[in-house]
Amino acid sequence: MYSKKEYLRHGLLFIATVITTSLAGSEWVYLKSVFGEGEAALSWEYFWMSMAFSIPFIGILLIHELGHFFTAIYHKVKCTLPFFIPGWLGFIGVPSIGTFGAVIQMKGFVNSRKKFFDIGVAGPLAGFVIALLVLVYGFTTLPESNYIYEIHPEYADPDFQGPGEDALDFELGNNLLFWGLSEIFADPDRMPAMSEVIHYPYLFAGFLALFFTALNLLPIGQLDGGHVIFGLFPKRHREISLVAYILFIGYAGLGMISPYSPIEDLMLWIPLYIGFLFICFTKSGLSVKNRITFALGIAAIQYILAYLIPGVQGYQGWLLYGFLLGRIMGLKHPEVSGFRELDGKRKALGILAIIVFILCFSPEPFIFT
Repeated sequence: MYSKKEYLRHGLLFIATVITTSLAGSEWVYLKSVFGEGEAALSWEYFWMSMAFSIPFIGILLIHELGHFFTAIYHKVKCTLPFFIPGWLGFIGVPSIGTFGAVIQMKGFVNSRKKFFDIGVAGPLAGFVIALLVLVYGFTTLPESNYIYEIHPEYADPDFQGPGEDALDFELGNNLLFWGLSEIFADPDRMPAMSEVIHYPYLFAGFLALFFTALNLLPIGQLDGGHVIFGLFPKRHREISLVAYILFIGYAGLGMISPYSPIEDLMLWIPLYIGFLFICFTKSGLSVKNRITFALGIAAIQYILAYLIPGVQGYQGWLLYGFLLGRIMGLKHPEVSGFRELDGKRKALGILAIIVFILCFSPEPFIFT
């Protein structure tokens, strides 16, 4: 079915991604870098230890993609092998998680609502099950509370006053599932703060898996969540996708323009931001007139909210993903012949996927202060 060259290419990309995520894991979990000096330098010992992060993380992504892959094969839809994209940026001093994700490209024509639904829902649900197991294992095997002193020995100093003013504080934003599992399975005396979870490889890998699961299950366009919505509500997909996108980009941009900013800043930022919103609707299927209307409307509502609730902030980290969705991927779904209703089991899986999205989604997944 696939040539030796394809197996080799995809296999090498997979191995490269395991290596790059291990390098990233050494930086996050153990504060060890290839370019570090002294105790901060990465050794082979810490590289192998970092695989406690990379193996479960990449394993979850692999199971996710294999869910799509084997379901496509079951439905006789041609597709590529999973493409893993290595993405370690430590060589330029930028923190990263070692990968830009993994994808499978459909090469065959899919003209069935049921096939779209099955292929779309199989990946996130398969990966979610493994992520759940990884997190439960991580919460039930937390190291002793003094483990954090091995990573940050300065914490043990009674005179330690916290990071300096120039240091960048970072923590993970919670979600319902991560919080719930910690309450059920974690020993409260050993449970780390969200700012320290990055030093616990299984918890960090599981958290990132939930983050990617939520991204894929957004009910927009041709994301996995978009396929699910198309399966459940085929005649309403366009409206649901558009509304979900407006809410997503609207929340992301809260605080970008504020009546409390200097007038000279507003004169520059307002037209630039409205132009950005206009571009974000490039592949929405809307007319130019409607795209202008939505861009102006979103900006106006955000401006009014900023006036009524001074200091209100969305999560501007979502703006890039919103741009990619609206400008590159698009908000529409491919048409199929007929709208035969899904059976009860598939409807149940669709509802389960929506619940998984709600449990995994974090409004602010990565918080920098």
